[in-house]
Amino acid sequence: MDTPIADFVRIYAESGVSRFHMPGHKGRLFWGCEAQDITEVCGADTLHEAAGIIAGSEGNAAALFGSARTCYSTGGASQCVKAMLYLCLACRPAGTAPVVLAARNVHRSFVHAAALLDFEPAWLWPEEQTCSLCACPVTAKGLEAALAALPAPPAAVYVTSPDYLGGMADVSALAAVCHAHGTVLAVDNAHGAYLRFLPSSRHPLDLGADICCDSAHKTLPVLTGGAYLHIGRSAPAGFAENAKAALGLFGSTSPSYLTLSSLDLCNRALAEGYSHRLTACVKRLDKLRSALREAGWTVVPSDPLRLTLDAAAAGLTGLDLAERLRKGGVECEYADGEYLVLMATPENSPEDLGRILPALGRREGAARLRKPLVPARGARAMSVRQALFAPHELVPAERALGRVCGAPTVSCPPAIPIAVSGERIGEAALTLFRHYGVKQVDVVREQQ
Repeated sequence: MDTPIADFVRIYAESGVSRFHMPGHKGRLFWGCEAQDITEVCGADTLHEAAGIIAGSEGNAAALFGSARTCYSTGGASQCVKAMLYLCLACRPAGTAPVVLAARNVHRSFVHAAALLDFEPAWLWPEEQTCSLCACPVTAKGLEAALAALPAPPAAVYVTSPDYLGGMADVSALAAVCHAHGTVLAVDNAHGAYLRFLPSSRHPLDLGADICCDSAHKTLPVLTGGAYLHIGRSAPAGFAENAKAALGLFGSTSPSYLTLSSLDLCNRALAEGYSHRLTACVKRLDKLRSALREAGWTVVPSDPLRLTLDAAAAGLTGLDLAERLRKGGVECEYADGEYLVLMATPENSPEDLGRILPALGRREGAARLRKPLVPARGARAMSVRQALFAPHELVPAERALGRVCGAPTVSCPPAIPIAVSGERIGEAALTLFRHYGVKQVDVVREQQ
């Protein structure tokens, strides 16, 4: 497969041309990558009005993913989430309301989009008890009931799959319900770009989603910030037509050509043997999961490239396990009081995987008692937009009871809000703040 962006950047870097254009380093070496760090010079195309080498590379990506259109982002999936929601609202099917029905475990970029686009989310809450803010299981039956309860179909239904612990929604069943109700299914697939290249694709587009975003850099050999906005073949026509304009609303006019080149080179990697390497990696991970279970650890069901351990089942915290791994030369993706999450790709060697079990050792402790987390169903006091753009102040979490949430207060990862902008903070939110170690909360400043 050709790599037009990477080829252009390489040739330009080797040309010896005097650079009287941005960036300011002029291609001189400071860190080592400057020669390939260019701007939109003649022949380099432009990301948001792509008609040359970038358009060609995006066409290659669309063919690989089987989409109606695939567009690059150098602002990560956060940029794509905002663009995706813009398209769902601006090109919504006739008879739908400017509302997005979303599973509550959204990334905070969803909340930012709600403020910028001035729409109100309706929430799908977990249908079963969970011990993590990251999980929000939604079934087709539950979605059917939620849609039936709305006065009009929403502009879109929005789910996160895989979630941060690796839980995967039944996208096929959810898509069928959405389409029966005259709405579209949008999927935050930030952690699942690789799903297309399994022996049997589990990518949202192949399961019926109309639009989705992938963080290429999370699971594919792409530099940080590289992401895709994918338009499904059955999506409303306006989605593909307006995808570039939507991304341009939320992205820089100075995209990183280093990141674009990595997205371009990734196409060739995906086309030339990646599926075989991915299959081998998944098999190695399955063997590791079996070995961990034999050593007494509780392995949580997850997407194929994630390894999630229930630390509480061993009387420990995920932070305890993260420290054990660190001492063994392993750094995890995420750890909290309950879980440990590791993300692997084919770029992890067998030696990498071989460090994990020796570092963790055998499980020795008994499970500790814990209660399922109660979601913070705060009453809406003002719109998301009003709250996020109002004057704010930081207050100690324990003094936030009854205050209106300003900006979502949550670390990244996992960047999943406990309270959403405009909601009044109640006792359940305080409990979650304590559980996740949130010390200060951003609230709307009260008028004197």
